[in-house]
Amino acid sequence: MLVHNNPPRILIVDDDEDDFIITSGHINDISSNTFLIDWASSYANGIQKMATGIYDLYFVDYRLGAKSGLDFLGEAKRIECTSPIILLTGQGSYNIDLEAMQSGAIDYLVKTELNREKIERSIRYALERAKSMKALRDSENKYRRIFEKSKDIIFVADSNLCITEVNDAVTDMLGFTKAAFQNISLPQLFTDINARDFFIQNLKKGISIDDYPTSLFTFAGKAKPSIISVTVTASDENKNYLQGIIHDITNLKKAEKSALQLEKMAATSRLIRTLAHEVRNPLNNITISASQLQSEITDPEPSLYLDIIKRNSVRINNLIGELLHSSNPKDNFHKVSCLQHIIDEVAAAANDRITLKKIKLTISYSSVPVMIMADKQNLKLALLNILINATEAVKENTGTIAINLVEKEQKAQLTITDNGCGISEENINRIFEPYYTSKPTGAGLGLSFSLSIMKGHGTNTDVVSNKGEGTTFSMSFPMILSN
Repeated sequence: MLVHNNPPRILIVDDDEDDFIITSGHINDISSNTFLIDWASSYANGIQKMATGIYDLYFVDYRLGAKSGLDFLGEAKRIECTSPIILLTGQGSYNIDLEAMQSGAIDYLVKTELNREKIERSIRYALERAKSMKALRDSENKYRRIFEKSKDIIFVADSNLCITEVNDAVTDMLGFTKAAFQNISLPQLFTDINARDFFIQNLKKGISIDDYPTSLFTFAGKAKPSIISVTVTASDENKNYLQGIIHDITNLKKAEKSALQLEKMAATSRLIRTLAHEVRNPLNNITISASQLQSEITDPEPSLYLDIIKRNSVRINNLIGELLHSSNPKDNFHKVSCLQHIIDEVAAAANDRITLKKIKLTISYSSVPVMIMADKQNLKLALLNILINATEAVKENTGTIAINLVEKEQKAQLTITDNGCGISEENINRIFEPYYTSKPTGAGLGLSFSLSIMKGHGTNTDVVSNKGEGTTFSMSFPMILSN
């Protein structure tokens, strides 16, 4: 029995009016339903009515003048008509039946064999099949949209670990085109050979992998911190294939790095304050005692040694002062400042060094002022430290330094890039530590001081470097947005 909340609309496409009357009569004999039946007396009229998209089911005669029911099926496929089509013919033929099914007909009926029961069964099957197909299409479209719009890379790979399908996110995340990525074997992406071997061994055994942290090669050959999950699935043919997701954790790594820097700075600051207190107390006693002895002794030789003690006491005291200042620079003078003006003043301050080494300096920024809240003097010192480090890292005559300022997501993104010696992977996390330096001269306080100033300005600072290729310092300043 057929039961529908809304009466299905049926279009009968038949150029013989008698046949239309017979077919519609069988349909009207189905007592449990009310159908809305329309007639198209020609192929062209049928196509025109099909284009309205209002019909739930079509009965189409195989012979329609110069056209046929197969032509109608072809046109339905072209305009993406999803309603079921039942083909009618004057006489049965296995070849026509087969061709009709292959062309998309939901059923094939012989007119001379029609009766109410056969029509009812065919309509019930067609409408239920159409309902199931619609649900399947809706589900497929929903997951297709998720697949296509996802910011994560979603991919499918065969049992040999070769990528067969991937979404558009691969271009934004790794820089590959979809076509290029589909020719890649999954293990080729791993920068770490141990991770590569782990994936090969487990996936070949059919073992799925969840939330594996690693880094993957981008199209440019850089390492991209990622989390990858891969599920091994069996197809209908009982062959394994892979479904996977790659999530970019670059921002997470930056946040972890920033949090670690803050934690290390806080611990270092506490240690410095404790040491400064513990050292300055006996140091003051030494200085006072040396001054007292010097005032009482007239012999020049002991007085000379006392003078050495006093000078070195002052030197130690000054070093402690520098260390305290580097761990907690004053930031009580923030006011509205133009970042472009600060960059120009920093470049001017470093101009002599840059000129002497014949370094090519390029500065790029918008003519629209970028306004930030800043302690101008402290920020100039911080940026000057970074720029001087860059001048010392590059070679004479061939050195290049690029300063770029852009607005991105309501932030002022400032980068200072050089083509110098670079920093090794094991040392890059130590460059902001007090007294760490790779230079033969220098106290190693410059970058520690700079980082403290940047933190005081609410600025995220990141460093990317490749040994022998150069270094980029990236700083993200909160902007003052104009109304």
